[in-house]
Amino acid sequence: MELLDRCARPLRAVLVQGPVRLWLPWGLLGLLLGGSLLKALAPLPDSYLSSKRNLLNIFFVKLAWAWTFWLMLPFIAITNYCLSQNILGMLRRLSTLLVGTMIWYICTTFFLYVEDFTGSCYKSPALDVQFREHLSKRQCHQGGGFWHGFDISGHSFLLSFCALMIVEEIAVLRVLNTNRNLRLHTVVNALFVALSFLTLIWVWMFFCTAVYFHDFSQKLCGTLVGLTAWYGTYRFWYLKSFSPGLPPQIVSLSSKKPNRSR
Repeated sequence: MELLDRCARPLRAVLVQGPVRLWLPWGLLGLLLGGSLLKALAPLPDSYLSSKRNLLNIFFVKLAWAWTFWLMLPFIAITNYCLSQNILGMLRRLSTLLVGTMIWYICTTFFLYVEDFTGSCYKSPALDVQFREHLSKRQCHQGGGFWHGFDISGHSFLLSFCALMIVEEIAVLRVLNTNRNLRLHTVVNALFVALSFLTLIWVWMFFCTAVYFHDFSQKLCGTLVGLTAWYGTYRFWYLKSFSPGLPPQIVSLSSKKPNRSR
């Protein structure tokens, strides 16, 4: 319990009380530009992080939306219910995860379509001999070829979107006081610490993607889609009455009542 509080305290100061929500979108663009310039002008030597088989990529990035979804689900449910004392309001806020799932599925499907539509099949990565008989990426790979098309960076899209979504949702801790309920305090703190470290992983792997993978235009397109998805939801649609809404910004009267249970 004490160790959890020690971990949560500095993370709250940075991710909740600090201006992270304001500068993170610009910070991601800065990491994209800086990493891409480093890749173009002074490429780093191959390392563990430049391998697609590194553990962070296999067990976290490849499952980025699953990690974000399953940690955000209990966090949003618990914190929003504690503040609103309203099951329907809590379920309404949980629908943000359904919206995020739709965004993830539609965008990644579109990226695959773009790569398939713009690509051609070659005998090797050198792009020297073209296989004109293979008209799709799937046929190309089945024929032992190498498909080259405009591969919008799905990692740049998803990691930026997930990081921004988490930062928006954990801002609810500005108005939620769990000190009166030890069990609630422990659960919320544990979820918050897990989400905070997940955010750090997403931002770090976003930078690694900028340094080691994809062309600049592919990473820029992916990042802009992620930023647009975040802005279109949390800065536009969620401000409307016919939406899942934003995390509670004020403490409800019911949540201020002391806990008299024994």
